[in-house]
Amino acid sequence: MNLRTVNVIRYITPLREGGSLPALAEADDDFKYVLKFRGAGHGVKALIAEFLGGQIAKFLGLPIPELVFANLDEAFGRTEADEEIQDLLQFSQGLNLGLHYLSGAITYDTGNNCEAELASKIVWLDAFITNVDRTFKNTNLLIWKKELWLIDHGAAFYFHHSWDNWKANAITPFVLIKDHVLLPKATELDKAHAEFTNKLNDNILKEIVNQIPDDWLHWEDRDISPEEIREVYFQFMSIRLANADIFLKQAQDARKTFI
Repeated sequence: MNLRTVNVIRYITPLREGGSLPALAEADDDFKYVLKFRGAGHGVKALIAEFLGGQIAKFLGLPIPELVFANLDEAFGRTEADEEIQDLLQFSQGLNLGLHYLSGAITYDTGNNCEAELASKIVWLDAFITNVDRTFKNTNLLIWKKELWLIDHGAAFYFHHSWDNWKANAITPFVLIKDHVLLPKATELDKAHAEFTNKLNDNILKEIVNQIPDDWLHWEDRDISPEEIREVYFQFMSIRLANADIFLKQAQDARKTFI
């Protein structure tokens, strides 16, 4: 489950539909990536959410493009004409996160097909990681080669923006699941719940959390060590998994409005 590390060699174009101004870029492995920058709005916390959500999705067998750590050299972006982008690149020197670019992919909408089992698994995942951003307005799903792919988990784990209430947030029913774009199709939530609660465990969660780079864990707004930050993320997910029936029931109750 370890991520590869690539070096960014060419900035291609900003993807302005994203609030954090991600970009399409080329790396030294000759592949293109959608880059998420540490210098953007929510900083490294968005990268951590993207990393954790992506790694959990990957472990659970859900379709997600490859994630990579992406190094940005200090000289990168100096020739960029757009001052906003130049500032973003300068503030993003070091380790960022890249998502393999799916060339030719189109945005999922409700007219596209999604099997009930896959829809149920994605709803369960997003309820588990408290992902607020897979709605009708912004699906964060792509259709590529006639298959559905998950992207963009940077808005998950929103507890870390306040941090102090993480224990209470760990057992939230996550009422925002009512806005999930795939909820109407998620008729097999019980099956997804049984599979994923059996598959996930503390050892897996600890392994994933331990892969968060130290470089992302030196927070200026908190007097807390990288080890303490990792422990909170682990405890949050461990408690949430142990109480998964709470968010399962919330999703099931929310589905009743479609029936």
